[in-house]
Amino acid sequence: MDMAADSSFDAVVIGAGHNGLAAAIQLAKHGWKVGVFEAGHEAGGAVKTRELTLPGFRHDLAAMNLSMFAGSPFLREHGEALRRHGLDFAPAAHCFASVFPDGTWFGVSKDVDTTLARLNAINPLDASAWQNMLSRFGKDAPHIFGLLGNVMPSWAMARVIWNAWRQNGTAWTLEMLRFFTLSTRTWADAHFEDPRVKATLAAWGMHLDFPPDMAGGAMFPYLESMVNQAFGMVIGKGGADIMIKALTGYLAELGGEVHLGQPVAEVLQTGKSASGIKLANGRIIEAKRAVIANVTPALLFGKLLPKGSGTAAVDQKFKAFRAGPGTMMLHLALDAPPRWAAGPELSQFAYVHIAPNFSYMTRAYEQAMDGLLPEAPVLVVGQPSAIDPSRAPEGKHVLWVQVRVLPKHVKGDAANRIEARDWATIKETYAERVLDIIESHAPGLRQQILARAIFSPDDLEAENPCLTGGDNLSGSHQLDQNFLFRPVAGYSRYKMPVNRLYMCGAATWPGAGTGAGSGYLLGRMLARH
Repeated sequence: MDMAADSSFDAVVIGAGHNGLAAAIQLAKHGWKVGVFEAGHEAGGAVKTRELTLPGFRHDLAAMNLSMFAGSPFLREHGEALRRHGLDFAPAAHCFASVFPDGTWFGVSKDVDTTLARLNAINPLDASAWQNMLSRFGKDAPHIFGLLGNVMPSWAMARVIWNAWRQNGTAWTLEMLRFFTLSTRTWADAHFEDPRVKATLAAWGMHLDFPPDMAGGAMFPYLESMVNQAFGMVIGKGGADIMIKALTGYLAELGGEVHLGQPVAEVLQTGKSASGIKLANGRIIEAKRAVIANVTPALLFGKLLPKGSGTAAVDQKFKAFRAGPGTMMLHLALDAPPRWAAGPELSQFAYVHIAPNFSYMTRAYEQAMDGLLPEAPVLVVGQPSAIDPSRAPEGKHVLWVQVRVLPKHVKGDAANRIEARDWATIKETYAERVLDIIESHAPGLRQQILARAIFSPDDLEAENPCLTGGDNLSGSHQLDQNFLFRPVAGYSRYKMPVNRLYMCGAATWPGAGTGAGSGYLLGRMLARH
């Protein structure tokens, strides 16, 4: 090192998102001295809860759904300790629904008979298809989650595939491989008849950068639909940040340290190995065994590694890692729940999607990819206080609205009504477009709003630099950036092209979500050495 170290750790973690914290816990439990350094003054990355509008109204800033964490291998191993540090969930009996222009709706509730009753009222053949799919899910799930729960590639993953083939045969294995390539439309058309059922499932693809006709888009809607049906959905009791509070509390119990308000300026190298970090204030922190970057490839190779890896072609591949579409968040404090015109039952659902058909989703996606503000964006309307009344004062509610597939750099407006091109000027006007869409399904919503907070794609990136252009996925999950290719072919096992330097987070396998998968897998892998 070129300067004396102010502090020394076995492992240094850059970024206090939940994957970085999970890796730190895994290592600290195995006796490593671990320090986590976070630029912001609050841990959590994209999992934060604040009173964004009025006192007593607790809004999840970005991530709301903690179902992946609740079902994760990490929680199975550390659940007792995390619950001791306050982790608690609020379960949703009614998980997700979609509303349609004809005044109808369809939704999936945890009780399968309730879901089937809705499907039978729409189309008995679709109800039968749903039962068959749920039955198949029981057969598929152990193998799919086995893939998602192991390093990519690894001998453990190879054993998952081998066992799947031995149990189910060649035909099933080939069909599953084919399934990984299917578009949402192809998959939905093969199973269901009613377009409303298809659209309700396809809306999940828009959470992960998969419009209806994109190859590889079927897996996420399949998993989300079946997991919600089989296990339900949960959110954090009192706020998503209850997960982060439990993680940081447990890490402190294990002797790990979290340093907030400490931006990292550079990953230091001694020879060809990462040897520590330099903070923005000039402090040098030594890492004896590992530097773990819980950031995006663009941040690591565009900023934190000014000397690069030593191979320009490899560095360029990481810098070329592609962000997903932008999002905007609209947080509302309400004096009453939305009055959904399609039916009062909708006010009980955790999520209500406004994405009524394949054409609507495709049009919004294509407009955003062309740099245009979508005329009608896809909306994910979260109703956390319907599941957890502690999120708002008695009788009041919060609404969590995610506006999906927006451009980072605005070239125009598909509706030809907004002339501005910078998000600081655009966001208030575009929020009115969003409210118009919601109000067309929930009349009188504006009169119920007590206060609101808007986060444009630029605001989200300013809040968390890993949310590039408001991309809450830390990179597109399309096939060229998934599986063996996440983040870059040859580096899917978290080890970077600099010795003792590793990456975790949503930009790495198994990708976005609150499951702590990459942090857990990396921590477990390093702890064995």
